Amino acid sequence: MDFPVKPENENHWSRVCYEYNRSSMAEVIIIIRLMKWADVPKILEIERISFSTPWSETAFLKEIYNPYSINRIAVLEDKLAGYICVNYLLEEAHILNLAVHPDLRRMGIATALVKKVLDELKERSCKSLFLEVRVSNDAAMLFYERFGFRPVGFRKDYYTYPREDAVLMVLDM
Repeated sequence: MDFPVKPENENHWSRVCYEYNRSSMAEVIIIIRLMKWADVPKILEIERISFSTPWSETAFLKEIYNPYSINRIAVLEDKLAGYICVNYLLEEAHILNLAVHPDLRRMGIATALVKKVLDELKERSCKSLFLEVRVSNDAAMLFYERFGFRPVGFRKDYYTYPREDAVLMVLDM
């Protein structure tokens, strides 16, 4: 599904997606905006329920102030629903972190976040986007493959709790 994009101002973007409502499809608006330090407490809540080795507050703050980082959050009905952190340098970028609150998954929020970042990276003439995913996380690999990511290697013992290898994936932009 392709989401129309409409800028509200230079820091906000609206995307329309559809929430499955047992009897019908209901339209919902997802606002994607810059991540701010005031967002970090809510981001940490999502981070801690999404990952076995969550990032710290300091890690998010470093990304917010990193000049080579693209950090966005998704807001749904005035609630922080998800976030993405990407580093870029010259023609390469790397998705470092992406998560959506478990109660709000399968609504197009992660897709909207990735599409927004892809648009920004294309504007910066990025040629390759990398990421790692647990070898056991088939759902994540399928999600990224829908964007055109492909596996290009493995990173032994990349994850620590539980210990697990990572699949290195790349998208040629």
